[in-house]
Amino acid sequence: ATLTDIFSTFVFTVDTGGIGAAVFFVILGVALMRQKRVGWWVAMVYLGFNLLGSLLITVTLVSAVVNGQWWGIGDQAYLARFALNLGLLSGLVALLVAYRGEFAARRTRGNVRKAILTLVAGLIITVGISMLLVSVFPGELERPRGRFIWIFHRIIGDRTYGQLGAAPPNWIGAVVGLLTAATLLSALFVLMRAQRQAAYLSPEEEGRVRALLPSSTEDSLAYFGTRRDKSVVFAGDGSAAITYRVELGVCLASSDPLGPKDHWPGAIKAWQGLIRQYGWTPAVIGASEAGATAYAASGLRVIRLGDEAILEPATFRLDGRDMRPVRQAVQRLERIGYQTTIRRHSDIPGDEMAGLIRRADDWRDTETERGFSMALGRLGDASDGDCLMVEARFPVDRPMPGGPLAGFLSFVPWGTDGCSLDVMRRHPAADNGITELMVCALLAGAHPLGIRRVSLNFAVFRSAFEEGARIGAGPVQRLWRRLLLVASRWWQIESLYRSNVKYRPFWSPRFLCFADTGDIALVGAASGVAEGFIDLPGFLRARPVELPAAQQPWMLAPAATAAPAGSPEADREAESIRPAEQTRLRMKMRKALLTQGTDPYPPDFTPTHRCADLELGQQVRVAGRVLAVRDHGGVIFVKIRDWSGDA
Repeated sequence: ATLTDIFSTFVFTVDTGGIGAAVFFVILGVALMRQKRVGWWVAMVYLGFNLLGSLLITVTLVSAVVNGQWWGIGDQAYLARFALNLGLLSGLVALLVAYRGEFAARRTRGNVRKAILTLVAGLIITVGISMLLVSVFPGELERPRGRFIWIFHRIIGDRTYGQLGAAPPNWIGAVVGLLTAATLLSALFVLMRAQRQAAYLSPEEEGRVRALLPSSTEDSLAYFGTRRDKSVVFAGDGSAAITYRVELGVCLASSDPLGPKDHWPGAIKAWQGLIRQYGWTPAVIGASEAGATAYAASGLRVIRLGDEAILEPATFRLDGRDMRPVRQAVQRLERIGYQTTIRRHSDIPGDEMAGLIRRADDWRDTETERGFSMALGRLGDASDGDCLMVEARFPVDRPMPGGPLAGFLSFVPWGTDGCSLDVMRRHPAADNGITELMVCALLAGAHPLGIRRVSLNFAVFRSAFEEGARIGAGPVQRLWRRLLLVASRWWQIESLYRSNVKYRPFWSPRFLCFADTGDIALVGAASGVAEGFIDLPGFLRARPVELPAAQQPWMLAPAATAAPAGSPEADREAESIRPAEQTRLRMKMRKALLTQGTDPYPPDFTPTHRCADLELGQQVRVAGRVLAVRDHGGVIFVKIRDWSGDA
């Protein structure tokens, strides 16, 4: 046997040139499975041509029989083959026509012209390379007409033409098939990539989504619905909405619907109607118990995906044996001289925010920002002024080349009395425990900020780690835990669980919703792509959406390029960007106050000294965090800390 025969036996047949046809049928089959209207039309055209060809050949053979031109037993089998083929094709066409109403899924918006150009260019390249190979190894093909016809038959997957001694070597047919398959896949990816780029949250839709946030206070992930690389579908009356993204043909909804609970069914119905319209596979990532119940009532299946760690500042304590590791880490960094500050994003000057954005990019350990259900995907946007920034700084006696910042945590609002972790960064040279220091600082200073609940990371399969490690755990639980530990070498599964469990949080379950059990693998892959755990090749990765200038989000510009506050240039720029209605009203009031010579943001308290500069006998005004209060009857001692030190 030759090497080609061995390869054909164990891998795939390389003497048919039908690889491209196989890829075509796979793509067509997926389109029909998703009930795509375009797939129905392609199938009808393809089957129609084959039906017409089989009909002509069958009529020709029957005419030969009627005229007495019969060739023997071999010709009888030939006639039977085409008669059977004609019957099967007729049945398939009849079924497609009878059930044409089932194929109503529309094609999502995409760059069809670019995909067609990719297809045409790929076919031209395929024909050119194939003609060159056939010219060098022609076999007994006539030139050039016979060679071109042979290439055409190989492209369409015809295995009969040129097999009787006139064909070139077998490997040329395999090359033609591979080039055809690559062309079809490239055109498909170009089309899907263009559709992915077309999906984004417009400024008008973002305003409507933000209007629903006050009625979504129970969901800690509601604010992440304003992520701008998601799409949104609203209920018929606009009282509820679902944000989603389409990956690998799966429509991934993020968390619970936005809006009042009693209006969720309308949003879910609109979302499912959109799925049927485009033939997508439905799935929901990170739904709460209430959201999973609503999705289950609509027909989806539900499994527990993991748990969200929630801390309550009113009950959080560092004392006790269970909290010893956290307590020791915090106390050690405080003794070294680390300091923390907590500010709203709106209180951070533009140049400082620009520095935070640069460090967020420099300290990120991945090429792009990960996250979909629990990540905002932007930092420093003026519309996120209510977000919290917790910063940790190196000790004063340890100057760092990049500045004093040792790490920071950014939290998005959770209703009016909570926050959810969005961004977590630390300096590579920061001491261990820097994250614990910032989390505890936020919990200690939560009361003045009106924060009574804090959501940390989402621990996937948390129960598997706990139950699999217990004494008496069954073999299935232990095996599942071991598999997760192996997977944690590539993905942060166990580390997220370990980073949360040390705080002894309250665990809130999160669920994955899907339609059919057979969709689990596809939904898992799509979720991995959306969350950033599965990196697609560069030519398959969607590029960031570039919005038109009139629709650019209102971003917080660095101080180096921003116009001075209150200047005519700044006012004209702000009015041209057209932010949300509430923001425009506030800007109008601010402009009126500036015209009257009134400070629109007057401080209600102005300190005169820093804590580190205080001396005995002085009468001063200081601002800082109260660390301790000691009441000795007629004398009260207070320990206060600001960015300069303690007093």
